[in-house]
Amino acid sequence: MEEAGRGCGLLKVVVTHGRNLAVRDFTSSDPYVIVHVADKLDLLVQTTKTKVINSCLNPVWNEEMTFSMKEPVGIIKFEVFDWDRFKYDDKMGQAFLDLQPVAAATKLRRALRLTAGETNLRKVNPDADNCLLSDSFVTYANGEVAIDARLRLREVESGELFVTIKWIEPDSANTGKQADH
Repeated sequence: MEEAGRGCGLLKVVVTHGRNLAVRDFTSSDPYVIVHVADKLDLLVQTTKTKVINSCLNPVWNEEMTFSMKEPVGIIKFEVFDWDRFKYDDKMGQAFLDLQPVAAATKLRRALRLTAGETNLRKVNPDADNCLLSDSFVTYANGEVAIDARLRLREVESGELFVTIKWIEPDSANTGKQADH
């Protein structure tokens, strides 16, 4: 693990939008997303959340959250809630994304010594162990290993969440290779 002593990379989580979310108020909901990033042993959990979108079942957040990590390992958990002023917020489902495909693609990028251009590194298929609704590709471009994912919300009658996960290694983060957002 020669990477361990080199500092932290950046994990960027972009919550882009939701689709067909569940109704939790009379005819709509006021959704927001809580994002939890945990290492593979659940010892370090970092949490943040999006803003509330009022009266919307197809919200657009386009919010980017940045977390510092040594390696892209562990699980990202997304919890969707309906904001309520006078009572507890209602659950609107949850989804997760394992960072293992991003970690494997990062190792492949290092082995191939990719530094420029855009390359598909790995295909990730939906299965019983993830919340993916369709095939996703882990790509390398502009100093970032990234995956765009369409996630099915669990423990709810309907709902999808669209996210992008980007990993920027410590050497890329310090040389300015990543795109400014």
